[in-house]
Amino acid sequence: METNEIRQLFFDRYIKPTQRERSCCMGIEIEMPIVNLNKEAVDFDNVHSITKKFIEHFNFDVAGIDDEGNIYSASNKENGDILSYDCSYNNLELSFGKECNLFTVWERFQDYYKYLQSEFKVYNYTLTGMGVNPYRIYNHNVPIPNGRYRMLFHHLQSYKKYFNIPMYFHKYPEYGTFSSASQVQLDIAYDELPVILNVFSKLEPLKALIFSNSVILDEHEDIVCYRDFFWENSTHGINPHNIGMYSSDFESVEDILTYISTTSIYCVERGDKYINFEPIRFADYLNTDEIIGEYYDNGEYKNITVKPEPDDIKYLRTFKFEDMTFRGTVEFRSVCCQPIKDNMSVAAFHIGAQKRFRELNDLFESDTVLYNNGYTAAELRKMFLYAKLPEFVDPDKLYQLTKEVLDIVSDGLKERGLGEEEFLKPLYERVNNRTNPAKDMINLRNNGIDLNDIILKYAEI
Repeated sequence: METNEIRQLFFDRYIKPTQRERSCCMGIEIEMPIVNLNKEAVDFDNVHSITKKFIEHFNFDVAGIDDEGNIYSASNKENGDILSYDCSYNNLELSFGKECNLFTVWERFQDYYKYLQSEFKVYNYTLTGMGVNPYRIYNHNVPIPNGRYRMLFHHLQSYKKYFNIPMYFHKYPEYGTFSSASQVQLDIAYDELPVILNVFSKLEPLKALIFSNSVILDEHEDIVCYRDFFWENSTHGINPHNIGMYSSDFESVEDILTYISTTSIYCVERGDKYINFEPIRFADYLNTDEIIGEYYDNGEYKNITVKPEPDDIKYLRTFKFEDMTFRGTVEFRSVCCQPIKDNMSVAAFHIGAQKRFRELNDLFESDTVLYNNGYTAAELRKMFLYAKLPEFVDPDKLYQLTKEVLDIVSDGLKERGLGEEEFLKPLYERVNNRTNPAKDMINLRNNGIDLNDIILKYAEI
């Protein structure tokens, strides 16, 4: 295909939907680890039993059944809410239908969560608000037995064959089975796209400062947000344009289109087969006659030849922190799962920031605490993944800047007139105490608090 034709494909899928009328609504997804407090593997039969009870209790419909006949997804046709398991049955996800009021989502979340906790308690299990399952070492870290998750697991496990690529791969290819996130989708208008993406990119270091909550206990406790490394130093990161942050500011929508046109595809579906292959830029993929991929068949992986098609763009999956979607939204996906009682702080922060993105842009334009010191937003984000702040940063000025950002975000929420600024209180507390959930967990352990007690503390609602 010609370059212009390929750009049109990308435009139609990712840019054109932003030209429709915008709403004030949001989509919220909350993943939570399931923890067996007995320090044993989570028994998936117990999970399946609870899933069935939840579906019956809340009148959900079965939406997905794995190859062994177990339910991995269910939805409520009235409000659009979904209960699912992300990557494995160790990681439960609650996704909420399109809503315009955070209090409405919070009420439904509490109903679902309290019911699930009462059922998990029977087995001495609990959901909790941590970005890495604290008992991952005891679990069966295996994918949901279906085409999509087997394919994804196989793709991530294949990192050892990329010996000719000059990048570091971490040793946790199964990370999808024990890492949990809090994600938000917001409608973004076409003419606001460049500035929105630029501003939210500049927010990323400060988001790491206040939201970090993914520690690999006893291995990397100097890193408070290992989530970034999971994605960037896996096979997802072979093409860096598929993951993490944008490397520079966008001047126009055309700049965005040029960037996303360089992303890579690594899987497609043909019939009932999920097929993965070495990541290849989508433009190059479409101009290749055949691709040799692999698919799962009765316990083994077999080769298969794939003929690229333009419609395969629907299988192109990127994992940017600010990710363009085919719905005309931007998905914000850099935040770890938060302590349960603070769950709505993530969506509140992003909604308020969207309302005041121009003020935030002006703030960063004149800032000298973080910016205009020779470092990009992406470089600063990497520095802030660690418990220890970089040497050039003045902590007093840094936390004052963060408070200024929260004040602007709070004003954005107040403009909505719904009282949602209430959900920012835990973020102000973190700024005042110069901490985040990951640092708090490490401090509690260092003070001799039993890990089970910490897990239950982060599970409180």
